Amino acid sequence: MSEGHGYHHILRSSSIMGAAQAINYLAGLLRVKVVAILLGPAGVGVVGLYTSATNLIGTISGLGLQGSAVRAIAQAHGHGDAKAVARSIRVLRRLCWAAGLLGWLLSIALALPLSRWMFENDQHAGALAVLGGMTLLTLIGNGQLALLQGLRRIGDIARAQVLAAVLNTVATIALYAWLGTRGIVPVLLVTAALTLLSSWWFARRVQVPPVPLDWAQTRAIARPMLGLGLAMMWSGLLAMGLDLLTRSLLSRHFGLDAAGLYQAAWSLSGLFAGFVLSAMGTDFYPRLTAVIHDRARAIATINEQTEIGLLLALPGLLVTLGFAHWIVWLLYSARFAPAADALAWMVLGVLGRVLSWPLGYLLLARGDAHRYAATEMLFAGLQAVLLWLWIPRQGVVGAAYAFATSYALYLLGVRWLGGRLLGFAWGGQVRSMMAVAAGLVLATLAVERWLAGSAGLAVASLTSLIGTAWSLRVLAQRLGHGHRLVRWLQRLPGARAVLGV
Repeated sequence: MSEGHGYHHILRSSSIMGAAQAINYLAGLLRVKVVAILLGPAGVGVVGLYTSATNLIGTISGLGLQGSAVRAIAQAHGHGDAKAVARSIRVLRRLCWAAGLLGWLLSIALALPLSRWMFENDQHAGALAVLGGMTLLTLIGNGQLALLQGLRRIGDIARAQVLAAVLNTVATIALYAWLGTRGIVPVLLVTAALTLLSSWWFARRVQVPPVPLDWAQTRAIARPMLGLGLAMMWSGLLAMGLDLLTRSLLSRHFGLDAAGLYQAAWSLSGLFAGFVLSAMGTDFYPRLTAVIHDRARAIATINEQTEIGLLLALPGLLVTLGFAHWIVWLLYSARFAPAADALAWMVLGVLGRVLSWPLGYLLLARGDAHRYAATEMLFAGLQAVLLWLWIPRQGVVGAAYAFATSYALYLLGVRWLGGRLLGFAWGGQVRSMMAVAAGLVLATLAVERWLAGSAGLAVASLTSLIGTAWSLRVLAQRLGHGHRLVRWLQRLPGARAVLGV
């Protein structure tokens, strides 16, 4: 694969999902704004704690099936074996139902201790038990999406996400306007049901031929799914545990308002990076897996993915950082203003996340589940220690410090592992791009910290424009001036000078 073709493939595979993610995020921003006004910081904090608890239980009971099933279905589909695809799909559906019911039982069993841990009372135990139904609905929906992704039906995945975003936005606004804080549990259950309905609507189009499948065959097919899934589940469990730990420490030390402020900063910090990584993630993992035994191609694939991810995410990160206070006020309300201080530091962590994301798939692509689980545990433990140390002293900003520090160390760690296992090294172009991006982010952070008023806004606008222009120029160089995206950009006023045409 030529260098130019590699960049084209990455951008093309991201475009459909990117458009869906854009609509999803716009709908999400509308929901965030309405919920912030109707519920306030304390209500947003309760929503965040409920969501963290149910996500943690869903991660445990889900056993990483969504990720491992994608690999199993894609491999069978790649070999053109329709019966193997059908068997994998049937096993996946059985496992999702079993995992979802297990998750609901866990929710009931853990409702009381979770309520006491997060809220220091028993009043929320009933709600947490009922929300176990959300776990069942979510896991079944994830199985439908895994089916679509394994069959490379990217368009159907995008349409399912858009439909779910629209339906969930309407339902969320209507229920909160009607019920207020009493609508928190109904909203979470209804949105999970609507998300499942959206994925089912498109997954039902997949024609699965009937195949005989007894329980012995089910166990044989499920075993490798569960083996890889457990490693992926472990990573997700650690992430959910850290999220729950963060919110619980904030709630216990500083009250529900602090948890709401953290929720606001966390959501905004990952907005643009999450958009970019989610759009690219559908294709990158199976593509890296396919070339992982070809050292040169694997290194090139990771480098190309790093470049495109950085170029797409940097403008959004600079805007979020430079206009943190205004963005918090616009998307939430003036009551959430303290979240801007944490948001600025979280952007540094998100930069580390963007840079480490392609390397983070290396161990999974190699099938090195044990080393992957150990690596994730090591860095999650490090972040947990930082949270215990900094949250009681610094509050929400302390959580942001821990996030940024842990991702900086994680980036160094996966780079070291990549060098040891694959002989990986960032190319000269990648290192130069990383230096430029880091310089722009640090300069914007300094402006946001120490230059207030109109002067600060002016300089932040300048750094954001410089970063955006630089990203577009380098992206045009990578794609070539004949690419249709570059040709479209050239029509904009002044674009030819920016793109170097």
